[in-house]
Amino acid sequence: MKLVVITHTPHFQEKDALFAYGPYVREMNLWIRYADTVEIVTPIATIERSPIHERYEKESVEISRIPAISFVSVSRTLQTLVKLPVVKWKLFSAMRRADHIHLRCPGTIGLVGCFLQIFFPKKPKTAKYAGNWDPNSKQPFSYRLQKWILSNTFLTRNMQVLVYGDWPKQSKNIKPFFTASYPKSKIGNLATKNFEGPFRFLFVGSLAPGKRPLYAVQLLHELHRKGVKCFLDMYGEGAEGDALENYIGQHNLSESVKLHGNKSSDQVETAYKQSEFLILPSKSEGWPKVIAEAMFWGVIPIATPISCVAWMLEEGQRGILLTKTIERDSEMIFNHLKDASKLQEMSRQAQIWSQHYSLDDFEAAIKKLLV
Repeated sequence: MKLVVITHTPHFQEKDALFAYGPYVREMNLWIRYADTVEIVTPIATIERSPIHERYEKESVEISRIPAISFVSVSRTLQTLVKLPVVKWKLFSAMRRADHIHLRCPGTIGLVGCFLQIFFPKKPKTAKYAGNWDPNSKQPFSYRLQKWILSNTFLTRNMQVLVYGDWPKQSKNIKPFFTASYPKSKIGNLATKNFEGPFRFLFVGSLAPGKRPLYAVQLLHELHRKGVKCFLDMYGEGAEGDALENYIGQHNLSESVKLHGNKSSDQVETAYKQSEFLILPSKSEGWPKVIAEAMFWGVIPIATPISCVAWMLEEGQRGILLTKTIERDSEMIFNHLKDASKLQEMSRQAQIWSQHYSLDDFEAAIKKLLV
């Protein structure tokens, strides 16, 4: 079987090795394990590879290079219109060669793929929609358009669309799915964390406006003002880095907030094991993998109730749901910190839930889609 993967995720080529964003590669290694040959249609990154990027296991992966495209500004839109014919032709040609087409959505490349897959109604297809599938959420038009095409069983045939969350009134090709980071071999006895303080908080993710990393720092600052001894370790890089450094400096938080930059998955795993709480005040998510990873190690998530997050946290039984109002959220966290036994039970429930979603189960679910 020839598997063709269409993705907007930038890839890196170094000699004979192929690299991309670590969590994405770890998942794709499971997909390509059940294919005889693999072709990935993707932009090739021009930025420098960092510790968050990992190598594909399979060496014989064919790359069809396409230019990156986007509609984020007038100039980028004009550039995209020039590049679009080449992108469409390369995607169409790859789909013709495929025995199974796998789309990664949402994204600009995914949008083009959504239109082109219509011309291959008899070929088996899957689409992984890694964004927020909530029908009532406010999203860009391009995202809503991708969701509409994928849900339309007249236009989209012979495809299973994998989404996060079990939403009402969905078409028959929409399949609730999940993701995972750790194998069953890492599941041991449930760890008991000490919630007596000082408390260690984590932020893991890109330092981008959509992830709202500054809100995490402001929460820690408010807890400091309430007399709570706590620390925040932040893993990731991005456009908000300078703003974070300025805020940390202006409010004398350099001893309490540490910016670690991008680190390997092993280093982040160590941080989970050493921390009690994860803060993720994102504006949008699909299945936030860092939440599931943190819960695997008994870390209590503090997150906004977007996409399937409220379900993951069982409406606040396995974590703390943010209101996005700094005064209310800091007071809510402060009150939780007073009850160590309740926090230990919350941590235990988080760990039980997350360890139910192992890489072994994830691979078995993927195999059923391909074999």
